[in-house]
Amino acid sequence: MTAETRARIHINEVAMRDGLQIEPVFVPTVDKIDLVNDLSRSGVEKIEVTAFVSPKAVPALADAAQVLGGINRSNTVRYSALIPNLRGAQAAVDARVDEVNFVMSASESHNRANVNMTHEQSIALLAQVAQLVKAAGIDLNATIATSFGCSIEGAVPLSRTMEIAERYARLGITSVTLADTVGMANPRQVAEMVRAFKAQFPDTRLTLHFHDTRGLGLANVLAAVQQGAESFDTALGGLGGCPFAPGATGNICTADTVHMLEAMGFDTGVDLAALPPIAARLAKALDRDLPGRVLKAGPAY
Repeated sequence: MTAETRARIHINEVAMRDGLQIEPVFVPTVDKIDLVNDLSRSGVEKIEVTAFVSPKAVPALADAAQVLGGINRSNTVRYSALIPNLRGAQAAVDARVDEVNFVMSASESHNRANVNMTHEQSIALLAQVAQLVKAAGIDLNATIATSFGCSIEGAVPLSRTMEIAERYARLGITSVTLADTVGMANPRQVAEMVRAFKAQFPDTRLTLHFHDTRGLGLANVLAAVQQGAESFDTALGGLGGCPFAPGATGNICTADTVHMLEAMGFDTGVDLAALPPIAARLAKALDRDLPGRVLKAGPAY
């Protein structure tokens, strides 16, 4: 592929939300702001900056409004926040996010653990959130957590994930993330899921969110790309994990994912060389090493 014809893969950075939410160390607000500003210059397309959740449930993100109010916004980056309820959606709207990310789980057990709702309650809530967000002129993405499996219930049938996606579609949702919240997906399953989703919802923007719990994160990215997937959530340094999903560990690492895709000839738009210094600052703030491989070994090209 020439530079002009390289296919684009979109990289969405989620370490500031999905990474920090599980950390026992509270990263100071000013450091979060600096990290987001650094990431804004790295070439990532979207940054999930924070989540508007109960500070008692997720104390690491108690400063959501202050962080969003303090960052220097780039017109080349979309700034997103996850919300679990209508109150969170209103707070996100008030903070002038570019996108609200609603989440419910394919596993009803995980949905109850994560947001304390049944599927029916979550769908009813989503209808209200969609109305609020649309009135504010803000985009809405809807995530289906545990799309590929649940550490509470075990296997999640493809049909259940697709049923929830269909209910999203009926509410006018045109941007959906399928999340492997506890890292149970395998490449064959991912390929089947992406094929089915793209066939049934060809006009919906699909994002994949993989964790590397069992070492299959990048293999799952490859399987998804081979089926035409073009958008992925990744986390700086491989940080992350769901506090309400037993056994969950880090997200796929941004640098590792960008390195693989660029080596294969795809265009991610991300400056790989910009990521290690930002990851080093994050590691210092957390006072621990991060698991990313390219951060340690360096790029192969």
